[in-house]
Amino acid sequence: MDFKNLLHKKAEQIDLALEEILPKEIGHQDIIFQSMRYSVFAGGKRLRPILMLAASDFVGGNEKDVLPFCCAIEMIHTYSLIHDDLPAMDNDDFRRGKLTNHKVYGEGIAVLAGDGLLNYAYEIMLKSILQGGADSKRKIMAMEEITRAAGIYGMIGGQVVDLASENKQIDGETLDYIHNHKTAALIIAAIRAGAIIGGADDHTLKCLTEYGKCIGLGFQITDDLLDIFGNEEKLGKKIGSDIENNKSTYPSIHGIDQSIAKVNELFHRSLAVLQEFDTKSAFFMELADYLVKRDY
Repeated sequence: MDFKNLLHKKAEQIDLALEEILPKEIGHQDIIFQSMRYSVFAGGKRLRPILMLAASDFVGGNEKDVLPFCCAIEMIHTYSLIHDDLPAMDNDDFRRGKLTNHKVYGEGIAVLAGDGLLNYAYEIMLKSILQGGADSKRKIMAMEEITRAAGIYGMIGGQVVDLASENKQIDGETLDYIHNHKTAALIIAAIRAGAIIGGADDHTLKCLTEYGKCIGLGFQITDDLLDIFGNEEKLGKKIGSDIENNKSTYPSIHGIDQSIAKVNELFHRSLAVLQEFDTKSAFFMELADYLVKRDY
C-alpha cells in the first residue's frame, strides 16, 4: 500500500466534499463566507475526517452516510484554530504558513467565522440525520460524540484549563487533562463517530477507541517536541512559541527523553490494540506511524 498517496487521495476527497458543502462567497454577508473558506482551505492535513472515513470503512460503512460528518468535524476543528490564534488566546500571526484569519479579516470577523463554522457544522449533521440513509439513531449517536468532544467536557474544557495554566507550574496530571481534552478528544470522537455510523460492534468500537486515545495523546506530545526541534518551514508556523508563552508541555515537565519514550510507548500500544484485525488494520497502523512518529 502506498500510504502517503492513499492519504493524499482521502484528503482530496474531503476537500471536494467541503467545497460542495461550504456556502459560496455571495450575499450581503459574503465576507463571512470568504473568511470561513480562507481558513478551511488553508492547507490542513484533514486528519480528523480521514480518521472518521477510515473508521467507517473499517467496519463496512457507507461513505455517503459519513461524509457530511467528516466535513462537520473539519469545520469544528478549523473554528477552534481560528479562535486559538486570536490575540486573546495564543496570539499567533501564522497558521500552516499563511497569515492567521484575524490578520487577514480582523478580529471581529475571525470570531464570527469561527462561530459560523461551528454552527454550520451542526446544521450539516442535522441535515444528514433528517435525510436518512444509515440508521438515524447511529447518526444521532455520532453527532453526540462530536458535539461532546468539541464542548465543555472536551476541547473547550481542555482549552479553559490550558489558559488557566499559563504562567503557572502545573503537574503532569493537569497537563494530561489538557492534552486529552484539547487535542485527543476530537481525534477519538472522529474515530468513534465513523465507526458508529458504519455500524461497529461493541468490541471493535472499544478497540478503535483505545487506538484513538493512544494516537491522540501521542500526536500532541509530538507537537510539544516539534515546538522545540521542528522545522518552521515544514510546520508552517513559528517554533518556540510554547517557551515564549511560558506554557507547560510534556518536555518542560517530563524532559525530552521521557517525552520521546512516552510517544514510543503510545505508538506501540496503538498497534497492539488492533493486531487481532490483521491486514484490515494496515491503514490505521501506517497512520499511527505517520502521526505519532513525525520527525523531531
